Amino acid sequence: MLITYIHHSCFSVETEQSVFLFDYYKGNIPTFPKEKHLFVFSSHSHQDHFNHDIFKLLNDYPQITYILSKDIHVRKSFFTEPDGFENAKKHIITIGKNDSLSLPAFTLETFRSTDKGVALLITEKGRTLYHAGDLNWWLWNEDTAEEQQKMTKNFKDEILKLGGRKIDLAFLVLDPRQEEEFYSLGFDFFMRNTDTAHAFPMHFWRDYNVIGKFKASEEAIPYRDKIMEITDEGQTFLIDDESERILP
Repeated sequence: MLITYIHHSCFSVETEQSVFLFDYYKGNIPTFPKEKHLFVFSSHSHQDHFNHDIFKLLNDYPQITYILSKDIHVRKSFFTEPDGFENAKKHIITIGKNDSLSLPAFTLETFRSTDKGVALLITEKGRTLYHAGDLNWWLWNEDTAEEQQKMTKNFKDEILKLGGRKIDLAFLVLDPRQEEEFYSLGFDFFMRNTDTAHAFPMHFWRDYNVIGKFKASEEAIPYRDKIMEITDEGQTFLIDDESERILP
């Protein structure tokens, strides 16, 4: 599998059969092999996870399917061509929380976000990929005790549904805006309660230092080697399926 970090929460994953593109809103999208089916996912409608420019990919990739959270409303105004909207609709599938979808290429399960939209779990030929979207343990200093308790329960309830599942790739929120005591809670809980081989931080607002800081922390000791250290946009990671190692 070839993984490319594009920007913010956007990654592409290229396998032997398919290409998956997650939560694009800006950045340079790689050129993908046109013989492979391109699946474009948007986990929710927040402007840092969805951009209508993804529909321009229709011009370059005839084998394309958009899988969008149901809170995303595709408007005719997104398209300049008269038939652009009708053409795009033929390629769009919408999905809600706690839903599932079975396609010839893969199966998809969704989880309820603690913010908006869904988190995504894809199984393709024995591999499992998880993209959190905005499903995270969102605690803030200004929250009331009741708000923090509700958030904690909602987050843990969703993640514990993954108990016992082997996850090959997980794209997880590591948001420095949550400040010192909160920024790594969701990432840590996920890693301690799932069987995840490779974890990619995301949603870190170009603060790359937060990744190294978290990896160096005591809480990350049990899974430190599983955290991928991202240093720049366009960075690629190649996973060797035979050894389950990241190759240079």
